[in-house]
Amino acid sequence: MAETEIAKEENKESLYKSLSKEIIQPFKDLLHTPQALTGLNISYILEGLTYFGVVTLLAIYFNEYIGLNDINAGIMVSILTAGITLSMLFLGATVDWIGARRALLISLSFMLVGRIFLASAPGLGGTQGMWSSSHMLSLIGILGIVLGYGIYQPASYAAVKLWTNEKTAAMGYAMLYALMNLGGFLPGLISPPIRKAFGITGVFWAYVVLTVTGMAVVALMITKKAMKQAEETAKATSDKKEDLQEKDESEELSGKEKLKFYLKNFPLKDRRFMYFIFVLIPVQTLFAHNWLTIPQYTSRAFSGFVSDNFEFFSNFNPILIFILTPMVAAFTATKNTYNMMILGTLVMASPTFLLALGPNIYTLFGYLIIMTIGEAMWQPRFLQWVAEIAPKGMTGIYMGIGQFPWFLTKMLTGLYSGWFLMHFCPAGTLPQNMNTEFMWFVYGLIAIISPIGLLAARSWMIKGFKTKHEG
Repeated sequence: MAETEIAKEENKESLYKSLSKEIIQPFKDLLHTPQALTGLNISYILEGLTYFGVVTLLAIYFNEYIGLNDINAGIMVSILTAGITLSMLFLGATVDWIGARRALLISLSFMLVGRIFLASAPGLGGTQGMWSSSHMLSLIGILGIVLGYGIYQPASYAAVKLWTNEKTAAMGYAMLYALMNLGGFLPGLISPPIRKAFGITGVFWAYVVLTVTGMAVVALMITKKAMKQAEETAKATSDKKEDLQEKDESEELSGKEKLKFYLKNFPLKDRRFMYFIFVLIPVQTLFAHNWLTIPQYTSRAFSGFVSDNFEFFSNFNPILIFILTPMVAAFTATKNTYNMMILGTLVMASPTFLLALGPNIYTLFGYLIIMTIGEAMWQPRFLQWVAEIAPKGMTGIYMGIGQFPWFLTKMLTGLYSGWFLMHFCPAGTLPQNMNTEFMWFVYGLIAIISPIGLLAARSWMIKGFKTKHEG
């Protein structure tokens, strides 16, 4: 009996140590990264702050400054967010042609021009409304951001791959994910005072300044010398046996055999894979509602502190992800990936029904916290599952096509979110005359389709899963 108690205490102590390491280690590693990687991390924080800051205010900006209704404003936001995902498919290879540093600087230049157009469009345009001069100028701004971000994110991930090795790559990618979310939280603190003093365009001009700062960081810290140093450090500490083995196996196939293998295993022919990525669209709509619905909902259906500081609530999810992801990872590291997908999507979708109880700060916080725990449970596992199910040598194409439903999610959600806002959470209406309860109830029914779909297909999905990626 005593031995059992001792074993339990040792297991508990081991868990606490593991959890502590998961939370603290990223910060320790951040202090010891090469200069080039540190410059990229700083740039990523600034870009996370700027991107999420703009997206949070964008629908309201189109309402108040460009004169669009909720439906058209939602479509404009979707053009930006979905356009970024689509542009990555076409512009992601830019870094392979011109190198990481130039790709990052060019992408930030596009985004700088785009953000300048967004900030100045209301003043330069004169007229308002759909297809007015101010609307056309703002669309040019969106185009600049779409083109820039289509290069920026692939370039950032390519840089991490170049400046890390098999021992440090996981942490390098984890830091990008964490720091983007940390940057995404900061607009909730920075935006409200600037907006109250200078309006939304004043906030956008502040983000223009931050974009210039990000360009300076890349130019001064990611130098040729720093990049060479980072690559040499990665190579010096790398264990290349696995890489060489994979390369040798690949070289055994002729060009014709490689093409035959590629076509045979093309992801669009993999029914399990296609079902998996598309069944996640319903729950992913909650991500899109973070910028398509939450800003308007918190600014219109609430009063006082929540309404005055709606950016804080709209950007509360990223800081929770930054804190919760390593904690959840420590607790669930040994759990089955597919089961975690089912449970995580269920936890993420369920609290949407809390908002169906009506506008209340407690249900709002409950939704944001529980939804984020669910996100932390399944989102990191998504790419893991895609990587595991992909045949050898085809991980990249599986990853690329795995992002396509995210593009559809952004577009589809933007098409109906504005209609729901106009009918159930309209601007200029007293909160007691709104019907946000029905709106969130419908959104909850949509989101819950994902865990139900994953659970219903569980036996089929996991059949042969352990050997699928060895094909």
